[in-house]
Amino acid sequence: MTSESVDPYIFTSDSPPSDPRFLPPLANGLLGWRIFQDVMHVGGVYNGQGGDCHRANVPCPLAATVRMQEEGGHTYSLNTHTGVHRHSRTQLQQRCVSASQSFYAHRVHSNLLVMEVLLARQGTHEEPVTVWLDSSFTPQSDDIAFRTAPDYRGGRHIYGQTLVPEVPGGSCPSLHMIWTPLLTSLTLPPDQSRSSWTFLAAVSESDEGAKSCFDQGLQLMADGDLGPSHCRGWEELWLGCQVEVSGAERLNRAVIGCLFYLLSALPFLGQVPSQFWGVSPGGLSNGGRKEDYLGHAFWDQDTWMYPTIALFYPTLARAILQYRVQTLEGAKYNAMRQGYKGVKFSWESAMSGREVCPEDIYGQQEIHINGDVIQAFQLYLYLTQDLEFFKKGRGGEVVWGVADFWTSRVTWSSEEQSYHIKGVMPPDEYHYDVDNSVYTNAVAMNSLLFAVELAEQMHLSAPPEWKEVAEKLKLPFDPQLQYHPEFDGYKKGDGVKQADVVLLGYPLGLPMSAEVRRNDLEAYGPVTNPNGPAMTWSMFAVGWMELGKAEEAQTFLKRCFENIQAPFHVWSESSDGSGCVNFLTGMGGFLQAVVCGFTGFRVKRMCLTFDPILPDEISELSLKGVSYLGNKMTWQVKEKELSVTLWEQAKDAGKRCPLKVVLRSGRVIPLCPGQTVTFPRESGEVRLSFQVVQMVVQNRSTHCRIHSRQHALSF
Repeated sequence: MTSESVDPYIFTSDSPPSDPRFLPPLANGLLGWRIFQDVMHVGGVYNGQGGDCHRANVPCPLAATVRMQEEGGHTYSLNTHTGVHRHSRTQLQQRCVSASQSFYAHRVHSNLLVMEVLLARQGTHEEPVTVWLDSSFTPQSDDIAFRTAPDYRGGRHIYGQTLVPEVPGGSCPSLHMIWTPLLTSLTLPPDQSRSSWTFLAAVSESDEGAKSCFDQGLQLMADGDLGPSHCRGWEELWLGCQVEVSGAERLNRAVIGCLFYLLSALPFLGQVPSQFWGVSPGGLSNGGRKEDYLGHAFWDQDTWMYPTIALFYPTLARAILQYRVQTLEGAKYNAMRQGYKGVKFSWESAMSGREVCPEDIYGQQEIHINGDVIQAFQLYLYLTQDLEFFKKGRGGEVVWGVADFWTSRVTWSSEEQSYHIKGVMPPDEYHYDVDNSVYTNAVAMNSLLFAVELAEQMHLSAPPEWKEVAEKLKLPFDPQLQYHPEFDGYKKGDGVKQADVVLLGYPLGLPMSAEVRRNDLEAYGPVTNPNGPAMTWSMFAVGWMELGKAEEAQTFLKRCFENIQAPFHVWSESSDGSGCVNFLTGMGGFLQAVVCGFTGFRVKRMCLTFDPILPDEISELSLKGVSYLGNKMTWQVKEKELSVTLWEQAKDAGKRCPLKVVLRSGRVIPLCPGQTVTFPRESGEVRLSFQVVQMVVQNRSTHCRIHSRQHALSF
């Protein structure tokens, strides 16, 4: 039974979920573990070659449960403020005794996994209290050939390598783990009212690293700062990224849960590693052999999870982009193997960047992944203007490589006088080997135009074929029915798996009239599989919000709740609980519907536009930590007014980068640090104060958004 806490950040229940797959996952960007489970995972540690590549199962030495002689009630609690899961139980005899286990993947020191056990009673007693730790842990794995090393400072130590490299002749990742051995029982002496024990697991790729991390954990324990430093790490994250909804408690809890699990998949702000191994649909806690997409990275990372993170934390967004940079050589290999130029990012990617999808057809045909990756790079540039990443961080190499791929992948149709992209699988995976997927062609066009634009900003000459192909690439459109067929030959009314054509309006921002946008939504909504992947309905919700139809949008957004599994708000891929667990893809789509749908945020080349809309049940939407050009803002959207507070101002080469709000009515409002500006709710844009306003690009009063080809990206 779930108990609704007064604090929406705390999820509690008096019993665990009936399906253990929905126990809360704990992660920190490097380690991932579903509590009480025998195995955990480590970022970048895969076993198996090609399509058999999967996250290596690492035995978890903290997979233990406390057993009492006579147990009373149980409480399971996930505190998303602190990233701590606590399981408490009581023992009622002549005295009241409680035992609690707390688990956390350390937010700051990401190599550490921690279990704390606390025994407490009311006062002292003549007799001791003993509880037992039950564990099935064995230091063995089907994926790693572990060996035993000498104990280190009271901790057990094993090390080994995965069994099979990802690519022939490649290296196998190494892993060292040192942990505090579990005791079979714990005893609270008669003269004490409470006592606690802490158990550590330290994981690293090297002997030196594991010992250093274990030392660090022991020192933090000695200083009394192991738990507090972890909690401070989460506090810092939440201070810069909060989304809260007033008037709709269920929605508010769902948003908090989504943000918690998504942030858990990413490294700590102050210690972003030089190598980050991406985000898979099920996160770090899942992805072993034959489960949860094997822990691979898909378009899910770039299209569904990334945008919300980019809007709040550009530093973490850059870490995600860096994963694509790290896998460039594999992407080049993929393109060459398929007979094309440039780079072709894998449909499923692990460490090398080479294709590891178990079924060849997806890697060969679902090539929209290239355009999805570029949308993420484009969004980052528009939000930060960090050209150095593209000049020196190889970001430009990614953009140029994708552009070269598209120009070599198209064929010219003399009959239609346009370029075609043939033999693809669109996001709607019910159809394959089709020509001119409208979504695939649209992201290809956007990739090419962005490559030209970026070249201009970097004072480079772009190959003329980039612009030529972009301007002559076919985008299927039915002028009679005024809608976009999914591909050449699509019959209106045919079933589709998931969001596809509706993505043209958002996030891609393809120019179209309000009539066409509405027709696309009405054409594909009824024929989309109701049990399809969770992110789909969020995009229909955004589409209806673009048209000013808040209540219609709510009907789609509420369908997402069917994928949220009690009591810990863990998402399933499908509404019946099947599919990928801890489905971050669905959470990412849901967050975009709230963050970008209700605010109308769209990131353009020279501004951040907004056009708020709220359904009747929501009295206020608050977003703290919105980041634009290095400035951090809080936005509060209410029924009739909008407030913006600039609480951290960016500096560029020692100079201030002041912002202003320009409303559709023409009113200009400077944003000054520490001051809140409030104005009647209407659309507008945020831009640098010294920029000349050319136009305000949103106008919901006519139920239409106005776009130009130059400002194609929509977020």
